[in-house]
Amino acid sequence: MSNTEDKKGFSLDIVELQDYQQNRYPYLLIDHVDEVIPGVSAKGFKNFTFNEWFFPKHFEGAPNVPGAIQLESLAQMITIAITTLPELKGKTTRFISADLKFTKEIVPGNKLEIETKVDSWKRGLLHGTGFGYVDGELAVQAKMVISVPDIFLKFIPPKKK
Repeated sequence: MSNTEDKKGFSLDIVELQDYQQNRYPYLLIDHVDEVIPGVSAKGFKNFTFNEWFFPKHFEGAPNVPGAIQLESLAQMITIAITTLPELKGKTTRFISADLKFTKEIVPGNKLEIETKVDSWKRGLLHGTGFGYVDGELAVQAKMVISVPDIFLKFIPPKKK
């Protein structure tokens, strides 16, 4: 299909999204997918409650969400945009790189609203953009590169002997 208007979006609850996302507790860092348009975009959220495993030590007296957790939440959401393509359901993905910017601290009780967009998808490489908002204010943004090894590795030339 040539444009996004032809593509139909759908939502995934926490149980359904595990069919498309390889991570599990405590590393599953999205709670709900509000809308995914396969191959195009995904948006949803992660609720950060005080009983998250990382809050007791990050940081005592002033808990906040580590940057790596924020990035992983964005990465997991954007992979949903690809792994919901029928031929990629449940495929393993690998994080390659990110250009990241933090603009607001995320603390216990915050809901991180995540919006991601596929900028390109070729040869098993996903280039995409993710934004995380708290109370309508931008908290984190990233340009990411993620691979699907089953596809990507087919395009690497063999080593010369």
